[in-house]
Amino acid sequence: MMEFWARLQDSLGTALFTVGNTPVSTAGLFRVLLILVAAWWLSKALRHALARVAKRWPGMNPASVYALGRVIHYTLLVLGLLIGLSTIGIDFSNLALLFGALGVGIGFGLQNMVSNFVSGLIILFEKSLKIGDFVELESGVVGEVREINIRSTRITTNDNIDILVPNSEFVNGRVVNWTLDEAYRRIHVPFGVAYGSDKEKVRKAALEASERVPYTLRGVNGREPQVWFVKFGDSSLDFELVVWLIPEAVKRPSRVQAEYLWEIHSSLAAHDLEVPFPQRDVHFRSVFGLKDELARHWLDQSRAGTPPRGPA
Repeated sequence: MMEFWARLQDSLGTALFTVGNTPVSTAGLFRVLLILVAAWWLSKALRHALARVAKRWPGMNPASVYALGRVIHYTLLVLGLLIGLSTIGIDFSNLALLFGALGVGIGFGLQNMVSNFVSGLIILFEKSLKIGDFVELESGVVGEVREINIRSTRITTNDNIDILVPNSEFVNGRVVNWTLDEAYRRIHVPFGVAYGSDKEKVRKAALEASERVPYTLRGVNGREPQVWFVKFGDSSLDFELVVWLIPEAVKRPSRVQAEYLWEIHSSLAAHDLEVPFPQRDVHFRSVFGLKDELARHWLDQSRAGTPPRGPA
């Protein structure tokens, strides 16, 4: 048994490779791994403690708490790595070796990883994006920010689909943040009625529809629902219902739009207002050699069931 342990110690102490002039053994790698695991658990405990403190103090900004937690996490992991490497004899008084290895790594394809990491730090400290924000990216991704990680940000769509977006896309591209400073938003719901419709009846019908939708903001001066006459269309008079939404509705744009259209259609039907459809008039200049009035007379006889008479 003693011989087995002696052989095990010898094998664990055998150098696998060298870093500079420092041999690195299996036992040394295990020490580094254990220190990293300890740093990760310490980070997790501190972040949980920070979250409990934030719950007891409602005045604390959740975005700031999250950013502080991520910074603590990254800092402890870096410190754990440095301490673990120092236990195997690597001297960090001269960092030229470390920076040289980092430069080689970046040169061999880590540019995107470094860019996303730096972009993640910018997002956390700039506070232009925080957990719970509803965003629309230039790439077409629309959803709620659920998590900001070292490389990517997790966005959950309204269909409960998680999309991992590289952090650099938030820094280099255009981002529409629907809930950056204020959660109240205004939307325009387009609809049309037939020519000849009473505009006042249209206004009344659309406002009644907005009152039936629970997403409409009420009781705020200057933010009442409005009906705008916007255009003379090809087959319709085009209007827009302009309405402010409550914060809960901002993150459900498709559902909210569908709800308003449903109620607008019901109101238009209740007021006997016609929803138009494209119409085209066909004019015949000639039918089987007949011109103008004679051609029209021939068509009228055909519709009446009278055998039409051709030209003499």
